[in-house]
Amino acid sequence: MPTAFEEVMAARGKGMPADGEVTITGKDPVYSTKFKIGETVTAVLAGVGTAVNDIHEMKTGRRQKVSIDVRHGAATLRSGDYATQQDAAGKFQPLISPSHKAMIGITQPWPTKDGRWVLPHFGLPHLQARTLKLLDCEPTPESVAKAVAKWDAMDLEAAIDENRVCGGMVRSNAEWLAEEHGKVLAAKPIVEVIKIADSGPEPMPAGERPLDGIRTLDLTRILAGPTCARTLAEHGSDVLMITAEGLPQLPHALIDTNHGKRSTFLDLKNPVDNATLKELVRGADVFSQGYRPGMIEGLGFSPEELAEVRPGIIYTSISCYGADGPFSHRAGWEQVAQTMTGLAHEGTPERPALLPAAANDYTTGYLAAYGILLALARRATEGGSYHVRVSLCQSGMFIYRQGDVGYQPAGMDLSAAELDGLLVESQPASGKVRNVGPVVRMSETQPFWDKPAPVLGGDKPAWLHAGAKARAAE
Repeated sequence: MPTAFEEVMAARGKGMPADGEVTITGKDPVYSTKFKIGETVTAVLAGVGTAVNDIHEMKTGRRQKVSIDVRHGAATLRSGDYATQQDAAGKFQPLISPSHKAMIGITQPWPTKDGRWVLPHFGLPHLQARTLKLLDCEPTPESVAKAVAKWDAMDLEAAIDENRVCGGMVRSNAEWLAEEHGKVLAAKPIVEVIKIADSGPEPMPAGERPLDGIRTLDLTRILAGPTCARTLAEHGSDVLMITAEGLPQLPHALIDTNHGKRSTFLDLKNPVDNATLKELVRGADVFSQGYRPGMIEGLGFSPEELAEVRPGIIYTSISCYGADGPFSHRAGWEQVAQTMTGLAHEGTPERPALLPAAANDYTTGYLAAYGILLALARRATEGGSYHVRVSLCQSGMFIYRQGDVGYQPAGMDLSAAELDGLLVESQPASGKVRNVGPVVRMSETQPFWDKPAPVLGGDKPAWLHAGAKARAAE
């Protein structure tokens, strides 16, 4: 079986980097889980560094050294937990709110009437209200447990699907791979880079940073998608985050995953705003979306349509279940992917339990960024429009394939000294923030964010600088 890094490199199509070019140090366990979540995400981050190195070589003719420590990679899986913000008294307080902790407290696997377990997801307030209505319960662990216990597991999973909320029955990994949907995903790579149209080559634009001149539209929220675009921003891409005014968000996730970006409001159901986004697409290089499957296509932004609007576009789809298979229409979250793919099933020796980190979310975001970097490199040499596809369930399967280190004691974490060495400070409008900064080390083009997390809707729907297409025409 290939290692995590070898599996990531397989998508690159260029073989392994030269000896000594990539250095990975450290090993799992880092947190209280049997799964190698630190080593897995570190392999992906090393892959991102390698793909950035490929682009750097295209621009300069030189390659550079890439290094990362597994404990640092693991820290990125809990960056929201580690983020703090300065209060009026000058003390740094956790960004995660008590209400979010309460939501996580009920978004857990609960036993069902037929001896199985189901995780109903309570996510954002509007989804929580619909799930509570389905279960006819209150938002407390005792009430949710009592309500779930009235159902057979598959009946509840079907009802969750029919009511367009999120959740699923806890499956072992063997059960998941025996499902039709598991079989579909098992036949695919961890990241898909699919050529969808022809267009002329577009050399990478000039600039000191690898992604200088690359424009990215980020139509995602809450961890995986925003992490993808944030990763592009830390290598120089101009990232414009598109959201609608009033769309539910998680405040701590907004700050955690949106450094280096700008933000504007557009309502895609409004014809004027829809046309504005189409105009932005004409000048973009990357279009990243995480809408519920089918929604963005219905608004006129399918991969094929945008490849006509902007030949050479790198279109990215980030979902829970992937693009194909009987569950592909379902929406989902980090915890749902753990539930379906077998990770939660082996959470503790006593009962199903979730990982102590959002491993699927962040790993998926980094895989999406990796796929985009590969597509940009291909576009530079052979041209074409590309569709990059990743999913939380595919990442869960990837983590499971890496094997395990055995069950670990509770309470394992990075030390305060380790975290101090990883934290960076920024000054968004809401106040000074400390959070985990970029952890990949590159010898010539060290990644960084050139701006703090933006105010939602605080920027104009326009590009700041000439993009790759415009520069090529100059």
